[in-house]
Amino acid sequence: MRISIQLWLSLQVVDKKRYIILILILGTLSALSPFSIDMYLPAFPAIAKDLHTSVAHIQLSLTSYFIGISVGQLIYGPLLDRYGRKAPLYIGLLVYMAASLGCAITRSAGMLITIRLLQALGGCSGMVAARALVRDLFPVSEIAKVFSLLLLVIAISPMLAPAIGGYISAAFGWHYIFIVLTTISIAIFAGCILWLPPGREPDQQLSLKPNYIIRNFYSVLKHPQFYTYAITGAIAGASQYAYLAGSSQVFVVYYKVDQKHFGWIFAFIATGLIGSSQINSLLLRYYKSEQVIKTALFCQSLVGLTMVTATWNGWVTQAGMISFIFLFLCCQGFISPNASALSLTPFAKQAGSASALMGTLQMGLGALASAMVSIFNNNTPLPLTAIMAICCCSGFIYLTIGRKFFNKALIEPIQVQDIAL
Repeated sequence: MRISIQLWLSLQVVDKKRYIILILILGTLSALSPFSIDMYLPAFPAIAKDLHTSVAHIQLSLTSYFIGISVGQLIYGPLLDRYGRKAPLYIGLLVYMAASLGCAITRSAGMLITIRLLQALGGCSGMVAARALVRDLFPVSEIAKVFSLLLLVIAISPMLAPAIGGYISAAFGWHYIFIVLTTISIAIFAGCILWLPPGREPDQQLSLKPNYIIRNFYSVLKHPQFYTYAITGAIAGASQYAYLAGSSQVFVVYYKVDQKHFGWIFAFIATGLIGSSQINSLLLRYYKSEQVIKTALFCQSLVGLTMVTATWNGWVTQAGMISFIFLFLCCQGFISPNASALSLTPFAKQAGSASALMGTLQMGLGALASAMVSIFNNNTPLPLTAIMAICCCSGFIYLTIGRKFFNKALIEPIQVQDIAL
């Protein structure tokens, strides 16, 4: 059944419950992979001890997860455009469930790293499908605001996941973290069946031959608005994945924080991301997304440079480190939703492929940043803060150069079109 965006908006006003349920489902789909990352972070030392290896080795299971997300999104993008949003999503969620159970019973670090890769290949289907459905179901002018609402749901993950994971690991053992993740994915699967709209209809004319898929991705990548903002967001966003990879080492090992308290520190820092993402919705009433992202990147670069300088000179206490990262992620709350909205705006028919390519850029650079934290680990906070600063400063430089040389080529957002529900 096809309805116009105007009718969809009227349904939102009349049926607030339906609107809230939709946001929650899209948010939980997007948050499944972040939750899978954050929940086992406090258990890194316990996992390393149980599997007779080092924390740095266990960090590679996080890197393998990022790699799986990067590769998986390229697979799901064309499938979501070809077969519709739901069928590939359901297959991905089933793979995630099976892999989560595999993580729960593994007895070696190498096997954990491998199965986490499979878990990511399944879980990333929710991320790609959710972004594509936002492009399907909402008008162009509302996309940035919707992404801010989704970020509110996603940001709850780092507030709850480490605390929950810390308590589960301390009380029952780290294996039960993955059993809980399996249960959560079952609940999300049921919610998608019951309440998630199908989005854009399948396009049976789309070919899944490799050369066609490559040309399709290339047509997205060469779009000036996409390569300007998707790459900017991916470079800056890699700092967040560096933080995820190194936070356990910094707080649990270096600052001697126990698993439970680490969860609360992680939750507090996440409130910066949550609060700024919601302030972003208010700012968009008065400023363009382009203005917000440029200002946020500049401020984040200042925070990052100050943080790494203070760390280099040994001035940062535990409270200081928490404060620096809190301010850093406050800036990220303005960058992520605007970068996502600006990247996807030009695409209607190719929303799945654009979403996949954007996510692959984000997770690919995130995997690289997290691996660098592990490789350069010297049992101090310096590798973490240095890589975070490099990411945000590089993102700001790229955006500045990109806007200067590519601005004339940027294509205006497409006009609002009818959509399928």
